[in-house]
Amino acid sequence: METTAKKLLIIGFVWPEPTSSAAGTRMIQLIDLFLSKGYQITFASAASKSDFSYDFSKTSVVEQQIKLNDQSFNLFLEELNPEMVLFDRFMVEEQYGWRVQQECPDAVRILDTEDLHCLRSARQQSDKKRQVLDLFSDTAKREVASILRCDLSIMISEVEMDILKNQFKIDPSLIYYLPFLEKEIDLQVVEKWIPFEDRADFVFIGNFLHEPNWNTVQVLKTKIWPILRKRLPGANLNIFGSYASQKVLQLDNKNEKFLIKGRALDAKETIAKHRILLAPIQFGAGVKGKFIDAMQVGTPSVTTSVGAEAMKGDLDWNGSIEDNLALFIDEAVKLYQDKNAWQVAQQNGVKIINQRYSAKYFTDQFIKDVERLASDLMAHRQNNFFGQLLNHHTAQSTKYMSLWIEEKNKR
Repeated sequence: METTAKKLLIIGFVWPEPTSSAAGTRMIQLIDLFLSKGYQITFASAASKSDFSYDFSKTSVVEQQIKLNDQSFNLFLEELNPEMVLFDRFMVEEQYGWRVQQECPDAVRILDTEDLHCLRSARQQSDKKRQVLDLFSDTAKREVASILRCDLSIMISEVEMDILKNQFKIDPSLIYYLPFLEKEIDLQVVEKWIPFEDRADFVFIGNFLHEPNWNTVQVLKTKIWPILRKRLPGANLNIFGSYASQKVLQLDNKNEKFLIKGRALDAKETIAKHRILLAPIQFGAGVKGKFIDAMQVGTPSVTTSVGAEAMKGDLDWNGSIEDNLALFIDEAVKLYQDKNAWQVAQQNGVKIINQRYSAKYFTDQFIKDVERLASDLMAHRQNNFFGQLLNHHTAQSTKYMSLWIEEKNKR
């Protein structure tokens, strides 16, 4: 007798755009993982689609446009009756979590954090105001409350796992480390890489809607490139990224060889042609997809400790990590000119991908652990009293705000 496929509902903050951002790539990896384990997936979002939204038509994923602050979502939930619901970022859990709890109380609620938003915003404020890092912001209160309300939160960074456990005292049973899920790099892949001699120029790539990327481009323009280009007068710095606004485009300067190129149709292909990825990232959180892409195509990178955070474990970086900008420039020059150092950096990238991001180490175990949690959901929830407290109607401010907006919209 055939067992019916388990139903997973994913509620997206946006429709995934894997060609625009690491968050989009991450979401497609999660979808592919659940599909490979036989799940029946519905992807729902209240956002509008763009020309770059992922095409689900070649998969079995069912798409559903939903409304925010609207009873129609409850009816949709009641009809679908999923065994599992995955929220794409804490803001989505705030908006829809109470409705899921109301209509599908026995569904496992999973939060995909993407990265810790409270950590990213705290670092941004610290950088901007030149103040000591303050993690305990209103964003942190909202995000941690969302983590507590859910049965499990997927984390992409071990550093963020530690912050949640040690700073916010989150019970380890509520958070789960699941990094980017990559194919291993074998000899055949390495043999196809463009060699040192056939590559030229520096590259930076990143979605410009993401504030850390825009800030990084400003650092490159004002602090790094004016010195670096004098030391390597033959090289260009090519800046790629989706959603480049006028403020980004106006930084383009052919005389300075600082070139704004806009969206890359294929990030890996674009990075593969360049000799070095430059990313002096000053603040941010999570794990950076640009470095994963660079390692996958054998492009060494020079970045900061925040840029490389949680990515390499005890292994050597595929290039250099340097927070001092003068030394950052020295490292970029050395890697650009020294073929031997460059090839060593490439091999370091292979080790990082194969030892820390190989999908085979994580996928089966993750599904087993999630299904074990689902089979013993009552006990799991009883161990999370603060979650029960936050899910209690007296603490659900998001619910009553949503109902108020719903009523207002009827008038």
